[in-house]
Amino acid sequence: METLMRLIITAVQIGILSAAAATAAAGASQALPGCEEWCGDVQIPYPFGMKEGCYLNEKFFISCNKTHNDSPKAFLQGGNLNVTNISISGELNILHFWARDCYPPNTLPDLSTAFLNTEFAVSSAKNKFTVIGCDTFSFISGLVGGTQFYKSACVALCDDITTVKDGACSGNGCCQLEIPKGLNNLNYTVSSFDNHTNVLSFNPCGYAFVIEEDKFNFSSKYIRHFPLERVPLVLDWAISNNTCENTTNCICGPSSRKVNFVEDGSEYRCQCSDGFEGNPYLPRGCQDVDECKDGRHDCKFECVNTEGNYTCNCPEGFRGDGRREGEGCTRNSKSFVQIIVGVTVGFTVLLIGLTWFYLGYRKWKFVKLKEEFFEKNGGLMLQQHLSQWQTSADMVRIFTQEELEKATNKYDESAVVGKGGYGTVYKGVLEDGLVVAIKKSKLVDQSQTSQFINEVMVLSQINHRNVVKLLGCCLETQVPLLVYEFITNGTLYDHIHDKANHDYSLPWEARLRIASETAGVISYLHSSASTPIIHRDIKTTNILLDQNYTAKVSDFGASKLVPLDQTQLSTMVQGTLGYLDPEYLLTSELTEKSDVYSFGIVLMELITGKKAVSFEGPEAERNLAMYVLCAMKEDRLEEVVEKGMAREGKLEQIKEVAKVAKECLRVRGEERPSMKEVAMELEGLRVLVENKWVNDNNLINAEEMVAYLLEDNNGASESTLLSMNNVVDDSMKVQILPRIHDGR
Repeated sequence: METLMRLIITAVQIGILSAAAATAAAGASQALPGCEEWCGDVQIPYPFGMKEGCYLNEKFFISCNKTHNDSPKAFLQGGNLNVTNISISGELNILHFWARDCYPPNTLPDLSTAFLNTEFAVSSAKNKFTVIGCDTFSFISGLVGGTQFYKSACVALCDDITTVKDGACSGNGCCQLEIPKGLNNLNYTVSSFDNHTNVLSFNPCGYAFVIEEDKFNFSSKYIRHFPLERVPLVLDWAISNNTCENTTNCICGPSSRKVNFVEDGSEYRCQCSDGFEGNPYLPRGCQDVDECKDGRHDCKFECVNTEGNYTCNCPEGFRGDGRREGEGCTRNSKSFVQIIVGVTVGFTVLLIGLTWFYLGYRKWKFVKLKEEFFEKNGGLMLQQHLSQWQTSADMVRIFTQEELEKATNKYDESAVVGKGGYGTVYKGVLEDGLVVAIKKSKLVDQSQTSQFINEVMVLSQINHRNVVKLLGCCLETQVPLLVYEFITNGTLYDHIHDKANHDYSLPWEARLRIASETAGVISYLHSSASTPIIHRDIKTTNILLDQNYTAKVSDFGASKLVPLDQTQLSTMVQGTLGYLDPEYLLTSELTEKSDVYSFGIVLMELITGKKAVSFEGPEAERNLAMYVLCAMKEDRLEEVVEKGMAREGKLEQIKEVAKVAKECLRVRGEERPSMKEVAMELEGLRVLVENKWVNDNNLINAEEMVAYLLEDNNGASESTLLSMNNVVDDSMKVQILPRIHDGR
C-alpha cells in the first residue's frame, strides 16, 4: 500500500512539472522583440510578422484586419487568404473559396473558376482536390516546383441521390484527387456535361475545391446544397535559400539545425537541436529543455540537467550509468560475480522457457490465423457447396497454403510470370508434377465473400477448351489464391506486338482462327454457361495461346455473374483503357454488349498489328478504333493492315473481319451484334479459309458456294452454312480452289 501511494505521488509530481514546463514554453514569445504576436486568436510566429521589420520578407507578411465586428482576422501577404493557424513545423492553415457551377431555376451566381496564387505550395500530405455533383467535372492546373506545369481532372456523376453514399468520394456524387508535392499557383474550373438536365431536381450546382482531408467528411446532403462559404486547406511553408549568405545555418538560430525541405536544397526549414525547444528562427528561440524537471528522462535515481542533455548519478555505494534503459546502478560487493552468474543462469533458463513458449504460441497463432482467414474467405461455405455435389472429379479443389508455397518455392520472384492490375501470377509445380498458374490478388472485399465463393463454383464448372480451367483455390491466406491450368505459349498480345521476342508474325489464318475461338468462348460465357458471365476485361493480354496456338481466355478477376432475370448490372467502371465500352463508361450499366465492344478492339489489333492505345506514333494513330474506322470510311483499309498479312493476299477476308469489328464498335450497345452472331460470322469465314475457298480472284456467286457445300460437305452444320451465306451476302468475293487429293 505504501509503495502504491509513492507511485501515485510521483505521478502527480511529474504531471505538475510537465504542465509547468508546457506553460513556460507556451509563454515564450514567438515573435521578434517589439513585434505584435497575436492577430485575434491566431499566433504569428517569426519568420512571419505583421509590420515591416517583424517578418523575414514580403513572402511572410501577415496583414491583421481589425475592422471585423467579432475579432481581428489574419490574411496572408495582404490578400484575401484568411489565415487560421501558423505552426513552427512548417504548416499554414487558411480558408479559401470554392468554384461553383449552377443552373436555373437556382439563383446562386456562378463562380466556375477559382485561383490560389501563393508562393507557398499546397500540402500534398494534408489536402485533396475534391469535386461534388452528379453531372460535374473539373480541371485543376498549377506549377510543380515553380516550373513544371501540372494538369488533371476529376469527374463526379450519379443518376439518383439515393445511390450516393455518405463518406465515399469514389466518383458517385463525389470524387477526389491526390495533390502532387510542391504544387502552387492553382487554377481550377468546374463545369457540367449536360447542364444538370437530368439531375437538376436534386443537384442544382456542382462544386470544386482543395480542402484539408481530415476536416472533410462527404455527405449526400452536399449534392443539394454545399453549406461552406470557404473551405480549410493547408499550405507548406519553408525558407528560400536565396536568403542565405554563405552561412551553414542561414537564418536558423543557435542550438538549431537546417533541414532541407526540397531535395536540391532550394528551400529549407529550421529545427531546434535535440534537447532544445522553441522557435528555431529567432536569435535565441531554442531553449534548453530541463528533462529532470519535466520527467523526460530515464534516470533510476538522481537526474542532473546539462545544456541540451542530462546525466544520471548513482547513490553512494553503487556504480553504473544510472539509467533504466542502460546499466542502471549496481551495488559494489565481493559477491558481484556470483550474483551475475546466478542472474545469468536464471535468465538463460527463463529465456529458454520463454522461447519454447513463444514458438508454441506462434505455431498455435499461425494455425488460428489460417483458420480465421479460411472462414473469412468463405472456406466453410465452399466446403458446404462441395459436399452437396455427388461427383467431385471436376469440381474445385481446396489447396493448403503449404502446398502452394512449396509449388512456387515460397513465391520466389523467379516464379513470377505476370503482373497486372488485379494481382501477380506465379508458375508452380504441384507434388504430382502438374504445372499450374497461381494468381495472387492485390485486394479482397470481405463483404463480397458469398459472391466470390459462388463465382468460384461457377467458373470451376466451365469446361470449355478455350477457357483457362480454374483448378481450385487456397483460402488460408489473407487474400484468396486461385489456381489455374498453366498455358505455355504466352499471350496474344506478345505474339502481335512483341516482335523482339518472336521472330515471326502470326499468319492470317492463325489470327482468324484465334478470333473465331475467342468469339465462340465469349458467346458461350454469355449464353451457354449455367450462369451467364460478363468477362468485362476482354483484351489481347487476357487471351493466352497454348503450344498449338489455341486461344484460351483468362483473367476473370473483373468478371460479373449475371442473374438469369437481368440483362444489365450497375457497377463501378472497371476495365482497360482502349478496350472500355463508351456506353458503359458513361452509364456504369454493364451488359453483354460491353464485351462485344472490347472484342471489336481485339479484332482491329489482329488486323493492324497495332496496340489499342499508343502514344508513340502520330496523333491520328493513338486511338486504334478511330484510326481504323476512319480508314474504312475513306476506303483505304489496306493502308492500315499489317504489312506481313497484306502480302498474304487475303485482303478481302480481312475486309470482312473489319466489317464485323466495325459493327462491334457501334456506340449504342443495342445496335451491336451479340457475341453469338459475331462467333457465327467468324466461324463461317474460318471454315472458308481452312478449306481454301476464299481468294481475291475468280469470283463465284453465293448459290454455287452453298450448293457445293451441300454436295460435298455433308458434315457442315446449319449454323456454319448460315454464317457463310451472311458472308457472301456482304458481297465478299470467293473462289473455288482445286482440291489437292480429289482433283476438284
